[in-house]
Amino acid sequence: MNPQKLAEATAQTMYEADACSRALGLELKEVRPGYARMQMNVRDDFLNGHGICHGGLIFTLADSTFAFACNSYNINTVAAGCSIEFLRAVKGGDRLTAEATEQSLTGRTGIYDIRVTNRDEETVAMFRGKSSQIKGNLVATGS
Repeated sequence: MNPQKLAEATAQTMYEADACSRALGLELKEVRPGYARMQMNVRDDFLNGHGICHGGLIFTLADSTFAFACNSYNINTVAAGCSIEFLRAVKGGDRLTAEATEQSLTGRTGIYDIRVTNRDEETVAMFRGKSSQIKGNLVATGS
């Protein structure tokens, strides 16, 4: 299986098992080795007491996108650490896009940057994740 087909198969397996992302309406739009893009509509029940999108939901979108990118090689990979910077308030009814890009993959450790943008393509948050590969694979490859 070529790297792109493997990334797609891994993403499909993960998405089908990810009840949280599906329940929140996160949509996987693109995946390739070391990269993923997801989108989320900001629903009224995502708003906090200030009437803006709860930071935890923006974090969830970024974290899920990070997971799809770092697992795209079909090696079970988990977060070893992450941080997020919230740069702009997000209003209800907006549509967010998160793009995860691999910055480094050395041995079992990876670094990924995730940019979250609003409908107007303004950056609303930046997330950096450190990944660690663990034993196992998501899909059987026959080899």
